[in-house]
Amino acid sequence: MRTSPPALTVQRECEKEREKGREKMLQLCKITDALLISNARSACSDELIRQEGVTLCINVSKQQPFPSSRVGTLRVPVYDDPNENLYKYFDRCADAIEGEAGRGGSSVVYCKNGRSRSATVCVAYLMKHRALSLADAFQAVAQAQLTSTMVKAARSVVDPNPGFWTQLERYEQELKRRRAEQSTKQPLPPH
Repeated sequence: MRTSPPALTVQRECEKEREKGREKMLQLCKITDALLISNARSACSDELIRQEGVTLCINVSKQQPFPSSRVGTLRVPVYDDPNENLYKYFDRCADAIEGEAGRGGSSVVYCKNGRSRSATVCVAYLMKHRALSLADAFQAVAQAQLTSTMVKAARSVVDPNPGFWTQLERYEQELKRRRAEQSTKQPLPPH
């Protein structure tokens, strides 16, 4: 019986550990039952897309690929630049996520690293369709445990760039205005 030299054995063990680390890095993180957040590498894993039952991929980038799985796709062509206008896509993305959930599907939102653009879109969704204020969403995000349904709990590195944060603040004000208009248009219940 031939044994491996110690250096080769150590090298193999290191390779095994690196592979385990790569497997852990490939993940789609659940925010709600119908919303996941990820980086591009994980979102393009057909195996993960199938495992999580993803039916819509929202790619918040100009350059990252889509998975080869047969799922719905939506591209939001922006760079992670504070001067990019991500605001104009908030309603479209939030409504697409909500529509997919209403049909029993689930969506993954991703960008290159899964920390700025995708997180911003997920927060916009929570603000619009879960009626969370920006402050409440991010306070809960910062304090959430891994099992929580808030963005930061699902993804340990969430960091919208300053321009996207400003756009979220503007969106919060817009949503408040819309809700106030809706409440004034509601007919009074009969006596």
